[in-house]
Parts: sequence; C-alpha cells; structure tokens
Amino acid sequence: QVQLVESGGGLVQAGGSLRLSCAASGGVAMINTMGWYRQAPGKQRDMVATINVRSGSTNYTGFVKGRFTISRDNTKNTVYLQMNSLKPEDTADYYCNADVGLRPFLPRHYWGQGTQVTVSS
Repeated sequence: QVQLVESGGGLVQAGGSLRLSCAASGGVAMINTMGWYRQAPGKQRDMVATINVRSGSTNYTGFVKGRFTISRDNTKNTVYLQMNSLKPEDTADYYCNADVGLRPFLPRHYWGQGTQVTVSS
C-alpha cells in the first residue's frame, strides 16, 4: 500500500504563488506516476498535472500549463506542484495521486487527504 500526505495549501491573492508538497510512503517502489488533481465545489475531480517518477515526463491540463510546474524529488519520495500566477478559478481542493498500475489485489490509485487552495480576487 501507499500513503500520501499533502501540504502547502492556503489562501493567496490572485497573482500569488503556492507550492504544494506530497510525501509518499509505504510501497513507493510500485509507483509509476504521481500527480495532482483538483476538485472545485460542486464539480468533479480533474487532473492538473502528472509526472512519471522515473523519467520525469510530465503532463498538464491546458489551463495551467505555463503557470504550474510539477516536479519530484525521488530521494524524498515527494512530488511538488509549484503554482504561480494563481487565479480565482484555481480555487479548489487539491489531491495528490499515485498510480501503481494494474496489480493483483491492490487498487491502482492512491489518494491523499487533500489540501485546500483558495485564491481571492
């Protein structure tokens, strides 16, 4: 199993920055990709960015590319999301995700508890 703990959320004004952190523990060797997802009030959870933990290859949703950067420190088993030029539309609960692929008797996805990001105008 994998445990994920997020931190770094908070309240910022539009144009400000935050850096989210997600520390993984447990079966970290099983993880193929990690990522950040967000869920605004009354809406579904959507992918923000993902990163392959071995290669560093990244994917971003179109609205955040150029403002957000996902990175990882494999020595710390931690993934980061640097968020710059924040907009009120970025307000959401942000969740860390670990994808271990298809494995017998294990879920594919693990989730952190979430961290709230609020961007005021």
